[in-house]
Amino acid sequence: MPGTDLPFSAAEYATRLAKTRKAMEAKGVDLLWVTDPSNMSWLTGYDGWSFYVHQGVLIPPDGLPIWWGRNQDSNGAYRTVYMNDDHVLSYPDIYVQSTERHPMDQLSGIIEDRGWGKLRIGIEMDNYYFSAKAFQSLQQHLPNAKFVDTTGLVNWQRGVKSETEIEYMRKAAKIVDRMHGVIAAKMEPGIRKCDIVADIFHTGIEGTPEYGGDYPAIVPLLPTGPNAAAPHLTWDDAPMETGAGTFFEIAGCYKRYHTPLSRTVFLGKPPQHIIDAEKSLLDGLQAGIEAAVAGNRACDVANALAAELRKGKIERSARCGYPIGISYPPDWGERTISFREIDQNELKPGMTFHFMPGLWMESWGLEITESILIKENGPAECLTSYPREMIVKE
Repeated sequence: MPGTDLPFSAAEYATRLAKTRKAMEAKGVDLLWVTDPSNMSWLTGYDGWSFYVHQGVLIPPDGLPIWWGRNQDSNGAYRTVYMNDDHVLSYPDIYVQSTERHPMDQLSGIIEDRGWGKLRIGIEMDNYYFSAKAFQSLQQHLPNAKFVDTTGLVNWQRGVKSETEIEYMRKAAKIVDRMHGVIAAKMEPGIRKCDIVADIFHTGIEGTPEYGGDYPAIVPLLPTGPNAAAPHLTWDDAPMETGAGTFFEIAGCYKRYHTPLSRTVFLGKPPQHIIDAEKSLLDGLQAGIEAAVAGNRACDVANALAAELRKGKIERSARCGYPIGISYPPDWGERTISFREIDQNELKPGMTFHFMPGLWMESWGLEITESILIKENGPAECLTSYPREMIVKE
């Protein structure tokens, strides 16, 4: 039986499948093999912490998708995918971490038995979850197949969100607003970083009185002082000290849909260069939001930000935004469009982005970001409502 608590309607899954098949046709692909768990969930509803073993979804030339994975995880598939049980296939545990056989050997047999062994098969070559050994096995056991790199093919179909997806992201936004409120209330000299993170996780999972939260695809990032020059440091058990700023890059998550938000807290009196940088960053953030209009390009947002930062004599080279939505570890981005000076992709209504113009300088850092929704008319909507200004606690 299909899952009984599906996050989307059968009609929405059908629309997603049709969009994917159209993209497959344009790429000249007959059979698609999907291993990215975000894409798997988007296509079928599958939701489980099983992406550390080989699993995936087959999109055949016709009919419904086929979920394939470890035998014990098939029970999770029965309960979460929208397809009937005969579209859930599995391999026994003798294939798990074996030095004698590989799970893809068994998958190749399934493909051959269904008459698909000579097709053009699309695979996500540059994906966290698809190994060189997996590809080697497919090549060995499907010698008559033609393999095509379809990295990102499904990701690009996810860009424009449905009303239900946007509703989930609005709920995640309320969760992350609460998380930042807890940070502002708890931050003080002497409190250990690990204790702040415990409160962040508690609030994120607790959610709101109306609905709970989910685990995020990225753990809280909160470097302090000189370490804030490195954006992806996590935490330790050191106490917070006066005279340093800490940025918090976190996300609310609801039904695997993410709404990230970064804010900075400074304990003590900030130095003038950080105060000046904050003004430039806030001006640039607002300019970028006003440029995030349907019909404009991704580069328009980046260029609007850069123009304001240059007024404050700040140069940054990193991209300043990326699409967000459904995701699993280790990343909450969709890995398609980037807000950078050379990206010509058009912004369309229903797209959602983390506008992320963090400043990571030689000996300090500052992050103030927004998750935004591209509207039919006018500037982008900020999904969250938490104040942007740096929180100063003297």
